[in-house]
Amino acid sequence: MTRATSLAATSLGVALLVLGLKAAAWWLTGSVALMADALESVVNVVAASAALAAVIYSQRPADANHPYGHAKAEYFSAVLEGALIVVAAMVILRESWLALLAPRAPDQPALGLAVNGLATAINAAWAWLLLRRGRRLRSPALVADAHHILADVVTSLGVLVGVGLVAVTGMLWLDPAVASLTAVNILWSGWRLMRESVGGLMDEAVRPEMLARIRAIVASHAEGAIEAHDIRTRHAGRFTFIEFHLVVPEEMSVGAAHEICDRVEDALKAEIADSVVTIHVEPPHKAKHRGVVVV
Repeated sequence: MTRATSLAATSLGVALLVLGLKAAAWWLTGSVALMADALESVVNVVAASAALAAVIYSQRPADANHPYGHAKAEYFSAVLEGALIVVAAMVILRESWLALLAPRAPDQPALGLAVNGLATAINAAWAWLLLRRGRRLRSPALVADAHHILADVVTSLGVLVGVGLVAVTGMLWLDPAVASLTAVNILWSGWRLMRESVGGLMDEAVRPEMLARIRAIVASHAEGAIEAHDIRTRHAGRFTFIEFHLVVPEEMSVGAAHEICDRVEDALKAEIADSVVTIHVEPPHKAKHRGVVVV
């Protein structure tokens, strides 16, 4: 089992534990705000399951039908998670409106808040760990799962404050009001996840600062060449694809040009983990002298 798969499997286990605790808090209190928090945890379980499946599938080796591998499968998981978040938010808004029409005081608020607080603490610790390791492994599915859990933590903190105020002040309308705010926060989280994931599916280029670093690496390691131009990049899951044209002197042998390409490729792979580099060698008359890395 790879590290990414192990993390995804653990995330599913944590999601199930947190769901059980939050469902218990809702059952103890009858609070619509705690119901909304528990419902978001249902989404977490589904999303963690999808993330686990996507991570396992994305690690399959390249084949005849998928010569560039299966890494983009992780983006589908992130898009699905975003869609599920939106659905959960719609359900919460509906329940909040019904509760606002007929508000009721929560039962056993202290015990319910204590159970929900424990679930929130577990979620916060796991989200922090998952985000760090997901970024290190450059896994879109794990990073998306971590961001969703972080949004859940923020939501839970708001719910704890809101339900606590209901118990202290007796203002029953606060319970559905907090649930509505929870839904709005969930909607924003879902939109952000879907936007970032669609960017990956659309072969989004690397960030400008990373592109500048790539240009600098090519310039400093392509000694003997004339220039490099038409540098293009794209992300696919944890992989970064880099390709460009390298202009070399007319008299340079194929072997010498190949040595330059190997040197540049090794330097790029040392700087950018899981990078796939493609270099097209060209003669001097192909030089463009504009918007290029001049070596």
